[in-house]
Amino acid sequence: MNTFEVRDKFYLNGEAFQIISGAVHYFRIVPEYWRDRLEKLKAMGCNTVETYVAWNVHEPEKGKFCFEGMYDIKRFVELSAELGLWVIIRPSPYICAEWEFGGMPAWLLAEDGMRLRSVHGPFLKHVRDYFQVLFEILKPLQFNYGGPIILMQVENEYGYYSSDTAYIDALREIMLDNGVTVPLITSDGPWDGALERGSTKGALPTANFGSKAREQLKVLSKYTDGGPLMCTEFWIGWFDSWGCGKHNTSDMEENAANLDEILKEGNVNIYMFIGGTNFGFMNGANYYDELSPDTTSYDYDAALTEAGALTPKYHALKAVISKYAPIPELSFSTQIKTISYGKLKCIGRVGLFNVLETISEGIESVFPVSMERVGQSYGYILYRSTLEKEKQLNNIRLYDANDRANIFLNHKPIITLYDLELLKGHDAGGLACENGVLDILVENMGRVNYGLKLDKQRKGIDSAVEINGHHHQNWALYPLPLDNIDKLDFSRGYTEGRPAFYRFELNAQESGDTYLDFEGWGKGCAFINGFNLGRFWQVGPQKRLYIPGPLIRKGKNEIILFETEGKAGETISLEASPGLG
Repeated sequence: MNTFEVRDKFYLNGEAFQIISGAVHYFRIVPEYWRDRLEKLKAMGCNTVETYVAWNVHEPEKGKFCFEGMYDIKRFVELSAELGLWVIIRPSPYICAEWEFGGMPAWLLAEDGMRLRSVHGPFLKHVRDYFQVLFEILKPLQFNYGGPIILMQVENEYGYYSSDTAYIDALREIMLDNGVTVPLITSDGPWDGALERGSTKGALPTANFGSKAREQLKVLSKYTDGGPLMCTEFWIGWFDSWGCGKHNTSDMEENAANLDEILKEGNVNIYMFIGGTNFGFMNGANYYDELSPDTTSYDYDAALTEAGALTPKYHALKAVISKYAPIPELSFSTQIKTISYGKLKCIGRVGLFNVLETISEGIESVFPVSMERVGQSYGYILYRSTLEKEKQLNNIRLYDANDRANIFLNHKPIITLYDLELLKGHDAGGLACENGVLDILVENMGRVNYGLKLDKQRKGIDSAVEINGHHHQNWALYPLPLDNIDKLDFSRGYTEGRPAFYRFELNAQESGDTYLDFEGWGKGCAFINGFNLGRFWQVGPQKRLYIPGPLIRKGKNEIILFETEGKAGETISLEASPGLG
């Protein structure tokens, strides 16, 4: 019988085993490139791959599950095994990972009184329902069944969040009840408070850090009861947020030195081996003093670039690993081209207000309510009302609103409010507004994925709109998840300076990786052949959106940009380099 055990070290079938792993998130990479990324991981000397499991992509609606395409975790795990890699699975309901809402599904927020990451009965019931389906897939892939999965994690960095050990214990029991047989781990910051709060009986405590490896492992050793030391997230880079000013990088020599220290004493999972991309609306956000949404690119200054190219850091880490493990001779089987397709001219444009009712069905409501309460998770939502009893629009205020609101009177932009600005009343200038149409377009910029604001992540307007000192009622709500852009009719009219959709065609003689340069454009999101590439924003630091070659067809391709600020160019360009800021 196959066994993987936790004693003074890890033991695989009775033999001491050092885990040298790298993080690869299957949900951030098109599946046509999984083999390429995993081959490069093995060629660096790693014997294991680690991945989170993102609940929100697998159960996008309550009781409706998806394990296909980019979300086919079974195929990813089996491919890892085919390449001779062991697998660490981190299936916590919460993953952080700079991923939308830390991987939790937004529909949880439709329920009043929901308390996340706790023993709150409704939350745990949803977890049980999801885990029952997930572990039907993962159970036979465990090591003792002949599969490659050797470890699983209970929750994630819980010691940063709370101290409810009953919740951690409950999650552990739910996993065991669903057939988990491989050893369990927890992972937390490498200091006493976090490790004490985040641990549970029967799970090996591990630590996450990016520097001072010897010191961090010394703290961890107090909690492992003589068991193996492991850095489950060895941070070799960092992520970018919109408006942060530059692409974040780390010191390669310091990374290599810390990896050496970790491998002298224990085991490692390099976070990230490859970052990948927050396609669609799946970027997360942080919130300290203000909202800080993450960029579409999750390059992370990792060992591989966002597009999978080897970096100098890859070679530096490989040199360290070679001191502890054999480096296999391996050729890469996936042929990847990078192509500059050049400039494309806009061949069609249509205003949001012109197509609103063809891409969204209005919902009548006395009060404005959040996205989640109307069954929407991501994208935008528009609130519309007629100002029948107002002569002038003097001031306006939104209550319980997130994250960014473009406000229009008779389709003309009057003000844009973002984050903290939404908490205040604003002078609207005394505009004549009798029987005028007020539109408020609200964007979900990405739910917070870390910290104590997780429970406060409803998007849109969840309370009231105050106009001239009183609450305004009677609204039509138009959900805009933009998952139906095939319904756009570009013949319905366009007005410059308003939110609009723009259409381009690419005739490709061959398919290859490329980058959409959005210089001259304001803010919005982009699609190719209906696939949501993610957000763009002129504030940077990201200047181009990555388009993987498998998304480009030979022949005609359709690219659509949705832009909300009324700032649009006549062209876009598809370039061969990422143009990182």
